[in-house]
Amino acid sequence: MKLNIPRTNIENQLLKVRNKRIPEERILEQVQAIFKADTTKEQEILQNLNDGRITETNNFDFEQLETNRIFHINDIEKICVHYRLRFLSTKYFKGEIPYEALMEIKKLEKQHETALKGFRIIAPSKLFKLENADDPLLLAPMGNDYFYLVHKWGNDLSPFRRILMWPFKTLENFVIVLLLGSFLLTLMVPDGLFSPEPSTTEFFLIFFFMFKWVAGLAIFYGFKKGKNFSTEIWNSKYYNA
Repeated sequence: MKLNIPRTNIENQLLKVRNKRIPEERILEQVQAIFKADTTKEQEILQNLNDGRITETNNFDFEQLETNRIFHINDIEKICVHYRLRFLSTKYFKGEIPYEALMEIKKLEKQHETALKGFRIIAPSKLFKLENADDPLLLAPMGNDYFYLVHKWGNDLSPFRRILMWPFKTLENFVIVLLLGSFLLTLMVPDGLFSPEPSTTEFFLIFFFMFKWVAGLAIFYGFKKGKNFSTEIWNSKYYNA
């Protein structure tokens, strides 16, 4: 005699377990409440990101911190100067902060039982809405000039960015580049262009006038565009600081 044993329907079993925990008519109400709470929390985080209030510290639980996410202001300044980046409040950031960053903030706030504020971002100038006078990092202040890395997104910087931005690091670097450029241009001047017999005096005179020409163009462009050196702009909110 063949026994006709009914097969187990996992969906039905799952419904039975759920209905024992909570009545079916309250399921939708509970889910709506959870989603509403999540939406409210995300709106609070976005408000904290956008208001740009100056906050020097957040109440982190030091037992939960990851040491590879903790950076001092001196470390941040050095990187910003080397790669010509800005370190500014999130209220100046015109790029889109990804949803993953909001999730990371929610995770940290739950983990540390606090509401994080005073967020700042490390990014190139073009990603900020700067007042007139490719790789964002979101950080939150810990106090005593320490910051905690919350989230990183976007593409990594070009490996040549540090080299390309070296001339704009300081005034001294800029002058060195102008001198080298003027020297190379002087070498390109044909011998005998100004006199039949080339001399050292002639070379230095050409070099002097070449340097004046190159420096004049550089100064004109710098003033016109409101440019400044990386050591001066890394934490300035002004376009022409």
